[in-house]
Amino acid sequence: MSDINDKKSIGSVIFSILKYVSLILASLIAIIPVVVCVFTAFKTNEEYQATSVLSLPSSFLNFENFGIAIKQANMLRCFLNTGIVLVVVLFISVFTGSMLAYVLNRFKFPGCGLINSLFLFASLLPGIAMQVTIYQIMYNLGLINHIYGYIIVLSGTDIISIYIFLQFFENLPVSLDESAIMDGCTYFGVFFKILFPLLKPAIVTSLVLKGVSVYNEYYASNLYLTQPELKTISTALYTFTGPYGNQYNYISAGVIITIIPILVFFLVFQKQVYSGMASGAVKG
Repeated sequence: MSDINDKKSIGSVIFSILKYVSLILASLIAIIPVVVCVFTAFKTNEEYQATSVLSLPSSFLNFENFGIAIKQANMLRCFLNTGIVLVVVLFISVFTGSMLAYVLNRFKFPGCGLINSLFLFASLLPGIAMQVTIYQIMYNLGLINHIYGYIIVLSGTDIISIYIFLQFFENLPVSLDESAIMDGCTYFGVFFKILFPLLKPAIVTSLVLKGVSVYNEYYASNLYLTQPELKTISTALYTFTGPYGNQYNYISAGVIITIIPILVFFLVFQKQVYSGMASGAVKG
């Protein structure tokens, strides 16, 4: 009996060691690129050429690279463009996604099941596969190199948000709608006055997922916004790339600058983000 207990204890120790070793390795894999980026951002051109990527910079008070990144890449203008796109796209995405989910969940009509199936089918198609057709449409409508054209492209039906709202509506009793309608409320009133305020967790989830996607979006921005004054923050860093080499110290400084807004947002609203993703994606 003691031998069995000894084997179990040895097995649990080995398992614990393997668990912690794997966690440490995973942490290093995640942290090392960030550390390299920070070290590189504070190095001068001479330091970057003469030292390894893991070598410490001579000073962490050298902010010259950050100033050059902001000025040469016109990052302030890029932040403004990205902010405009982000606010408008998120507003459109939340309202269209929630209203569409409300219609599909609360109203049964011929073709309702087909529409749900088509949404599922659309989510399986890679967006890049449809860019030739979309580009032709955008070009014929004169929407290339216009912020509002880019916003229209990103405001297309967000399948993930729709399914988040659909799942949340499943947990809202239909009796809420019926009671409001019996009191003389219209369907629009039921949605905006009763149901929409209850969707806050799902809205937070949708905003986080869609917001990260829009903030990091590169392909469509590079395709539809080719003029320098229309660049977004995701394409600004390519100012320091070229056929004769890349200026990684400036790129690293720009990367840190682009991370700061998201980091501040997460630190300030992390409680709402976690609760929203848990409640909106799992239960009502």
